[in-house]
Amino acid sequence: MQAPDFEVLNDAGETFRLSSLRGHRVVLYFYPRANTPGCTIEAQEFRDAIRRFQNKRIVVLGISPDTPKAQASFKAKYHLPFHLLCDQDKAVAKAYGVLKEKTMYGKKVMGIERTTFVIGPDGRVERTYAQVTAKGHAEEILCAL
Repeated sequence: MQAPDFEVLNDAGETFRLSSLRGHRVVLYFYPRANTPGCTIEAQEFRDAIRRFQNKRIVVLGISPDTPKAQASFKAKYHLPFHLLCDQDKAVAKAYGVLKEKTMYGKKVMGIERTTFVIGPDGRVERTYAQVTAKGHAEEILCAL
């Protein structure tokens, strides 16, 4: 399957387009919200493993519905060495099929299902990790790659 291309703002408020990374392997991980416990664990694990990803020539990108300001704050607070992308209208989440009905406090709501896509240099999805458990996920991907 071809990875849906998209254009969004990044944590610096700059325009980012996925197709700009054609020729590189990309780990695109969707998370529900910056500065929440699970999302923080996941981001820190990608941060701590970033050199190993870079040694494999893999670009790591996080994406959530947060604003550029919220993403920038999250990135600075946890010293994240990769871009965080802003899917404020959830169009990217919809395109990738990760906007799902969830139950929170007994109510049904639409939210981001923690999911990661490994996208090959040719722009095709090589692997999908659905319903991800944050702890240990970065290592899981590194072992698989």
